[in-house]
Amino acid sequence: MILSFRNPADQSLPLITGDLMVAAQQHGLAIIAGRGDLPKLLAEECARRNEPYLVIGFGNAALKWAVDHPFETAQFEKAGALFDTIRNAGCDRVVFAGAMSRPSLNPLKYDWKFTKLAPRLLKSLGAGDDETLRTIASVFHEEGFEIIGADTVLENLVAKLGIPTKRQPTDIDRADAKRARDVVKQLGLVDVGQGCVVANGICLALETIQGTDAMLEFVYQTAAPYRHNADAGVLYKAPKPNQDRRIDFPAIGTDTIRTAHHAGLNGVVVPDGGALIIDLRETVKMADELNLFLWIQGADE
Repeated sequence: MILSFRNPADQSLPLITGDLMVAAQQHGLAIIAGRGDLPKLLAEECARRNEPYLVIGFGNAALKWAVDHPFETAQFEKAGALFDTIRNAGCDRVVFAGAMSRPSLNPLKYDWKFTKLAPRLLKSLGAGDDETLRTIASVFHEEGFEIIGADTVLENLVAKLGIPTKRQPTDIDRADAKRARDVVKQLGLVDVGQGCVVANGICLALETIQGTDAMLEFVYQTAAPYRHNADAGVLYKAPKPNQDRRIDFPAIGTDTIRTAHHAGLNGVVVPDGGALIIDLRETVKMADELNLFLWIQGADE
């Protein structure tokens, strides 16, 4: 997904230099970066276009790649400092990308801006990801920043209709995908998750706050007694109904294929235009090597 709340590892990084701050003029892009390859791809695309940008990592996020880019660290409790950093770098646009943990906030560290925002933000943290991220996005908007989706910068990553892998879904796979699509739609209506696993019509797992990898590991650990036909099972991921896709858009890639294979599944299904595929060529290559299908599904399929 574009930004979700998960568990980053530890890594400290240097700050942006003064020369880079001077070079970043208005209409620059602030990349609020979590785990995964998407923030790195965004930064590399901005550099390729010679457009001003700034990568922002929170706490001890593992962003080793960011040493090659203009970078600043931030603290969740220092909202005022974060907004000043973005403005001082000449950025008036913000993109959220990558997985990020829900923070353990320390009231003793709150700055005046976060103190003002705290009742609203803390209330949203008790809700689902979609509501939480909508609240965060609205705060940035009120501060004068334009929120854009990663797909605005990386249009070539948006999933496009078709089955680009050697393996094709069987009739059982197609029935499982339809069942999974119905489940995910209902799951999204209550702001719980964006994915599920179905095999032979049986829902083996639902994506919750722990994320897709945890769901697939759960399938690996627990699903065997319920899989009467071992050669069945699909992972389906899609945006929640009415979701703000700028801030929480499903993303898949080679890691998704690898973990789906680990869970014993036949393939991965996403809707046409409803997900980002990180490095389609490598994703298809891995799927072919592991004998999985990748299906970008049309609305009427």
